[in-house]
Amino acid sequence: MGTLYYGAHDVPIHIEDRALAHLKVVIATKLRRNESFTLSWRHGDDEPGGRSTIWLHPSIPLMFVFDDAEPPELSREWIDKLAHSANTTGGILLVDELLEPGGGS
Repeated sequence: MGTLYYGAHDVPIHIEDRALAHLKVVIATKLRRNESFTLSWRHGDDEPGGRSTIWLHPSIPLMFVFDDAEPPELSREWIDKLAHSANTTGGILLVDELLEPGGGS
């Protein structure tokens, strides 16, 4: 389980490592272009129900921490899906990866 630290917020955001690696690519691309946007996700089973949204802006500190030392193989399709949502008025909605039949990514 990876962790996203954003700004001065004391509460870490826990996101599965593979999902966080994909988010990192999309978020870094948007922030490098000096673009602001939102990121929304549903709370995990071990958290109170509901969902959260944060406003991402290039001037606010951001740190990605991964439990696994090795980066996962990334899915271009998942990155494209997240990037497309980042360009909508609703911002990035963290959705599950859709795997190809047979378990490929």
